[in-house]
Amino acid sequence: MRLTFLGTGTSIGVPVIGCDCANCTSDDPRDRRTRHGALLGLEGGNLLIDTPPELRLQLLAAGVSQVGAVWYTHLHADHVHGIDDVRVFSTRNRGPVPAYLPKEFLGQMRRRFSYIFDPRHRPPKGTTRPQIALQGYAEGVPVEVLGAEITPFRVPHGPVDAFGLRVGRLGYVTDAKRIPAAARQVLDGVEVLVLNALWRGRVHPTHLNVEEAVEVAREIGARRTFLTHLTHFVGYRELAESLPGGVAPAYDGLSVEV
Repeated sequence: MRLTFLGTGTSIGVPVIGCDCANCTSDDPRDRRTRHGALLGLEGGNLLIDTPPELRLQLLAAGVSQVGAVWYTHLHADHVHGIDDVRVFSTRNRGPVPAYLPKEFLGQMRRRFSYIFDPRHRPPKGTTRPQIALQGYAEGVPVEVLGAEITPFRVPHGPVDAFGLRVGRLGYVTDAKRIPAAARQVLDGVEVLVLNALWRGRVHPTHLNVEEAVEVAREIGARRTFLTHLTHFVGYRELAESLPGGVAPAYDGLSVEV
């Protein structure tokens, strides 16, 4: 199984519009972070984790030509609003692309993107829209996707919950303020762990910071932990040099064999 980080930034990305800080003007490509997205190469095809606004550019940069399914962690705009780029895959596959998301978000997804999911909507003749087959998942209930078993787990993310996932020896958490006991139980024994980590020092109400993420990584004990969802307040090189062994910042385009 191969994990590719398509986007490792927060909701405003890096560089930030109008910012001339050292990290936003850095010439290190690892400091350029698009909104969150990832790709899992599974036995039955590519699983896309979230559809961020830069999805088209991310997939082109990674040389991706096929996506077999989509997995949504939650419905914040930076994780969903590139959904129209799924259209090329449903057109190429000549059929709907399965998309998995928490059952509690199904109604919201259908309302937000009614042009896709409302059967009464008919695109003009000669045009297309994404064909996406929504399927709900529940906390702690394994789902068979593209030949792999994926177990979702709930994590607090401010006023809403997001969902992490466990597949094989990989544990993946993109938006969380803490990792509760039930989630840790699902993550027990992972070899590769992905955690969000906004910045250093300052506490954030909906996300782990770097110090909190490092402590979670230590407690879970994965052989390798990668930090994602990073802001422009942390530069790749400085952060990489300061982290303990086994913990590293992810960057757009990084590919990891699990």
